[in-house]
Amino acid sequence: MSDKVILAYSGGLDTSVILHWLLSKGYEVIAYIANVGQREDFEALKIKALEIGASKVYAEDLREEFIRDFVFTAIRANAIYEGRYLLGTSLARPLIAKRQIEIAQKEKANILSHGATGKGNDQVRFEFTYQALCPDIKVIAPWKEKEFLTQFQGRSDLIRYAKANSLAIKVTEEKLWSCDPNLMHVSYEAGELEDPKIRPRDSMFEMTLSPKEAKDEETEIEIEFVSGDPVRVHNLTNGVVKNSPVELFSYLNDVGGQNGIGRDDLVENRFVGIKSRGVYETPAGTILHRAHRDLEGITLDREVMHLRDSLVPKFSQLIYYGLWYSPEMEFLRAAFDKSQQHVTGKVHLVLYKGNIIIVGRESPQSLYDQALASMDVAGGYDAEDAAGFIRINSLRLIANALREQKGQSHASNGV
Repeated sequence: MSDKVILAYSGGLDTSVILHWLLSKGYEVIAYIANVGQREDFEALKIKALEIGASKVYAEDLREEFIRDFVFTAIRANAIYEGRYLLGTSLARPLIAKRQIEIAQKEKANILSHGATGKGNDQVRFEFTYQALCPDIKVIAPWKEKEFLTQFQGRSDLIRYAKANSLAIKVTEEKLWSCDPNLMHVSYEAGELEDPKIRPRDSMFEMTLSPKEAKDEETEIEIEFVSGDPVRVHNLTNGVVKNSPVELFSYLNDVGGQNGIGRDDLVENRFVGIKSRGVYETPAGTILHRAHRDLEGITLDREVMHLRDSLVPKFSQLIYYGLWYSPEMEFLRAAFDKSQQHVTGKVHLVLYKGNIIIVGRESPQSLYDQALASMDVAGGYDAEDAAGFIRINSLRLIANALREQKGQSHASNGV
């Protein structure tokens, strides 16, 4: 292999400077652009990379794989980091890195590079994937390289370098925040958002209306799942039907965003030990999580659900930490997928001004027995059996209470 670098390239200031900097060090650089649903002119990005000096540019459409194999996997597992974050960025990075490795193997390149900083989570998500899938590959991470850090302290140094080397970069004033979109979500951080008490501006949001600006009428939808995966969305208000993963997800982003659904503002714990404020828009992901969890209520065995739920925080942490390709993740995915074999059916929801209202569910795999659950008929349930059930299950409570009484008696007698 030659000293050929596959650079994960976004077309922004950082990766454009990194591309030119790598070329100045004598490397041949192939730029790789991953389309995971961000709104970009990918042809323009390809031209820009070639003008800077890339020997070749790959622009890969990963949207279908992203939703089908990563986002839907997280939804089947009810994965939410620290009870709030739906993991949009975390889910995209291992896919991007996996395809980067595949391109390196195709091009017989021996080096991978990315523009993630040394303070964030993305560096570990990229590099854990590199090591798990191609442990012999060399990695150049400029924001952790002493030579690069000496030359570039921050944005102003990058801008000066871009101007000095006539790079086609649109130079603007310091942004009020940074924005990272994909099909799963849009994330916002940095800039004025670094003050956790400052309310985000309504003008910042790209995917969702404010609930106060959403229409004053309900949107009723039906979502169908098969083995935990959403396979069909039917808008009962206007008759629209979507079936394929990308179309289904994109449509829920649109209809959810129009109804003001999916905004969240939180402070999370980064893997590197720094607390970070992030603001997110995740309309489709929010709707699907709620619908999927509701369907599990009638299809999932109680003990399987409780055991699975005990493992969800760990599963979510593994995604957030970039350990998608790890032995423990493989183990958990197998267990969670097994839990989903009967999670098939339909959930009926109403969307209204930021609210997701579950109004019904149905399943051919339902464990719900209406007669058994009824308060009006016995339905095959013998209430007399409950007396023995309670006696047996309260034995430990009785023993504990007697011990407490005995202790109090001894204390009152001065023993």
